[in-house]
Amino acid sequence: MFRIIKQQEGHARRGELTTPHGTAQTPAFMNVGTAAAIKGGLSAADLETIGCQIELSNTYHLHVRPGDELIKSLGGLHKFMTWDRPILTDSGGFQVFSLAGLRKVTEQGVAFQSHVDGRRLFIGPEESMRIQANLGSDIVMAFDECVKIPSPRDYFEASCARTYRWLVRCKEALTRYDQEPDAVNPGQMLFGINQGGIYHDLRRDHMKAIAELDLPGYAIGGLAVGETAQEMYDTIEVVEEYMPKDRPRYLMGVGTPGNIIEGVWRGVDIFDCVMPARNGRHAHLFTKAGIINLKNEKYIADERPIDPECSCPVCRRYSRAYIRHLFKAGETLGLRLAVMHNLYFYNNLLAEIRAALEEGTFAAYRAKYVNLLDTRI
Repeated sequence: MFRIIKQQEGHARRGELTTPHGTAQTPAFMNVGTAAAIKGGLSAADLETIGCQIELSNTYHLHVRPGDELIKSLGGLHKFMTWDRPILTDSGGFQVFSLAGLRKVTEQGVAFQSHVDGRRLFIGPEESMRIQANLGSDIVMAFDECVKIPSPRDYFEASCARTYRWLVRCKEALTRYDQEPDAVNPGQMLFGINQGGIYHDLRRDHMKAIAELDLPGYAIGGLAVGETAQEMYDTIEVVEEYMPKDRPRYLMGVGTPGNIIEGVWRGVDIFDCVMPARNGRHAHLFTKAGIINLKNEKYIADERPIDPECSCPVCRRYSRAYIRHLFKAGETLGLRLAVMHNLYFYNNLLAEIRAALEEGTFAAYRAKYVNLLDTRI
């Protein structure tokens, strides 16, 4: 399912992840389509055009609306959104703890109030696996508790222990569901999630424990939620040492281009983040020279593309002046074009990183771009 093609400077790896719906080249960036769609008006066909390898959708949102049973009855998530490449579904844990109201955590799972209509719902390990089995994603994320930073150490200790017990139940449940005769995608791959905040000993012990479960992949969760960038990097380094070398590593919800470059340097294979699409919807656009705000007055008559070095469909056709006009006029086409450019930029960034790893030049690439790409012009 995963093979390392080349190991480079630092801990960076060039790899290949094979799923029931195709093979992804790693390091890879997953494009976030929370409710089976990219916010900003991009279709599955658009994702193919901009080089997306893996699409990410969310268990919580699709369970609430339109319902995972409905999606199963329509042939699963791939058919529902007409996407025939790999899909990862998040477990819903982060959304339960960040969006839902009146939640109550017990050993069985989490009872909470829907953010959409206020109805009472419950998700635990078995429920999360059932929902993701109904969706038929290729990569299934374990149900975990995402604890905010900072929080008391004793709560992190209890949460890590509970998250481990939940992971054991997730593994058992998904194995049962994938063996059912009407399983949407019997080859689903379960990824365990490492937690522990920025307490290095908790992170290390939790990673060692979940590694013993021999899962297809592992993720580092609970970062980019309030800690500094250096604290995040230090935590990755602690965890990476105990992550199985022959399994893919996924850094959840991260991040800026510079964060991704530093994550690859420390041995991470897969990333996701809402940042490129969210920033695009506000006219904050990524370029090889830094980040621009296209709403600024200085771009009113700028005939150049968003990024002169970019070959995305937007940069090949439209000017900064035109896209700025669309934003100022309230035309939704502006959002669509900006999001398309930003997601292309991220997918192309990972393609450039893969090429640098193959050529043995990633250290130089990192030195050139790690700060530049995060700089606001």
